[in-house]
Amino acid sequence: MKPEIVLTIPIYATAMEQLDQLFTVHRLWQAKHPSAFFGEIKDRVQAIATGGGFRIDGALMDELPRTEIISTMSIGVDHIDLAAAKQRGIAVTNTPDVLTDDVADIGMALVLAVARRIVVGDRYVREGKWLEANLPLATKVGGASMGILGLGRIGLAVAKRAEAFGMRIVYHGPHAKPAVAYRYYPDLVDMARDIDYLMVTCPGGAETRNLVNSDVLAALGPKGVVINIARGSVIEEAAMVRMLQEGRLGGAGLDVFSEEPQVPEALFGLENVVLLPHIGSATHATRAAMGQLVVDNLVAHFSGKKLLTRVV
Repeated sequence: MKPEIVLTIPIYATAMEQLDQLFTVHRLWQAKHPSAFFGEIKDRVQAIATGGGFRIDGALMDELPRTEIISTMSIGVDHIDLAAAKQRGIAVTNTPDVLTDDVADIGMALVLAVARRIVVGDRYVREGKWLEANLPLATKVGGASMGILGLGRIGLAVAKRAEAFGMRIVYHGPHAKPAVAYRYYPDLVDMARDIDYLMVTCPGGAETRNLVNSDVLAALGPKGVVINIARGSVIEEAAMVRMLQEGRLGGAGLDVFSEEPQVPEALFGLENVVLLPHIGSATHATRAAMGQLVVDNLVAHFSGKKLLTRVV
């Protein structure tokens, strides 16, 4: 008999096909009445497969009391109550590494888009304005400084790309990394004061909520640019919007927001801001690899093998 699992949201198609082959899959998003949905299967389901857009708290875990593992198709796990999972003896796995390059690519794409006014230039051509005058000059990336907030896998991948563009790299995090040659700033405000671009690549969650606050943004200043490819919760969004409107922050490139998919409308009319719909890992190759990790972790669990990417 196949193990029974709950899939909370749709994930990559090939991964869902494999899940259907290997398990009895109950699709939560298709349930008309969630309470009845859980009531019918709560004593049989042993695993939850999910993604970054779905919140899993202790109450949901209690709806499925036999859950042994939560396998999420995301590198971030801030949407899962890890303490509740640990308390209940539930393993949690994620999908790191396979999305590093794609997310880092988007980080650099946002730097270039803001600095060289790529989106503005595209619109300039489409609206026929080039027939009337040349687009005003933009900002050179080479020679500028980038401060990376969170020098993990993705932060290091961004640094490698930024160096190829001739940028100077520094970083801030919980502690210095002896194996890294870049200058370490123990104080985030001090780093923001000394850089042109603040690249946010740290994890989301309670520990980093509003870490990039009004003091950090003020230090970055009217010529500084913030790029966020981490989580919207890391930046004090209201302060950022206000400072962009007032010209006290030079620009922003944002792939993530506090209340996705809701985005502050005040950002829509700002030409020094580039907005993306959380597409850091959104390529077929990477989403397929992420989905495969979800499947492989579940297979490992039910085969009694070591989990590939265990978080707790």
